[in-house]
Amino acid sequence: MTTVPQGRKAHATAPRRRRRNRPGGVLGSTGLYVATGVAGLLFLVPFYLLVRNALSTDAAITGENWQFFPTDLKWGNIRELFDDSTVPFARSLWNSAVVGVLHTLGTLLVCSLAGYGLARIPYRHADKVFYAVLVTLMVPSAVTFVPSFVLVSSLGWVDSLRGLIIPGLFSGFTCFLFRQYFLGFPKELEEAARMDGLGHWGAYWRIVVPNSLNFFAAIATITFISGWNAFLWPLVIGQDPDAWTVQVALSSYMTNQTVNFHLIFMATAISILPLVFVFLFLQRWLVQGIAQTGIKG
Repeated sequence: MTTVPQGRKAHATAPRRRRRNRPGGVLGSTGLYVATGVAGLLFLVPFYLLVRNALSTDAAITGENWQFFPTDLKWGNIRELFDDSTVPFARSLWNSAVVGVLHTLGTLLVCSLAGYGLARIPYRHADKVFYAVLVTLMVPSAVTFVPSFVLVSSLGWVDSLRGLIIPGLFSGFTCFLFRQYFLGFPKELEEAARMDGLGHWGAYWRIVVPNSLNFFAAIATITFISGWNAFLWPLVIGQDPDAWTVQVALSSYMTNQTVNFHLIFMATAISILPLVFVFLFLQRWLVQGIAQTGIKG
């Protein structure tokens, strides 16, 4: 029978003793789960209040006898919202969906091509063009708002989807993100594509894009949310109610004389559903794509 030296035995049992006496073990994990659960509940409270007020009357929202858990829910508010002839809410949802999708696709195409050209195509003035793009980030949007409206109005694009979509297709910041991403893209893949006879366009479309879907999905999510929540430009361009987006329609429920609280809350609850679905569907690619941009917060 072999015996283990005392020193070696103590050395072998030391890690086990350290694990047993490690501070925080089960209590630390339990506290972490409890803190996360409490934070999650606090995060969901505003969404609950939104739905609660959407299914209530104005008196139940602003009255003295306010109840956190009302017993009488007004499901007819949904029908009232879509039957309101003064605000074409269904039409505004459709306009926002069309604007959001086309604006996202157009921005991805234009900005990714610009970023790829600045990162990969050799050109003697490429740096100057890139610096010019960066300068556009320093110009406040209020400075270009009036000239943009005059241009769109002269083209006859007021009260049209073209006026809502085309002026915002290019984004200097999105172009910058694409350029920085493509600078870190493996050149070996593009060199192999050129050996097979592909040019810059073929390498971009058949090699770069399929291998960059995570990053494209992240930019698409951010762009779609930004386009869906846009208010000032659609308010100015969409002067006809049939050209309203959902954000403009929401503002119409609050006037100088009246405020329809239950319709505002119901319209808000319905208008955020597409954003929730988009975020839940693309959240995995959103996190991976942001990590690939090299942005550290």
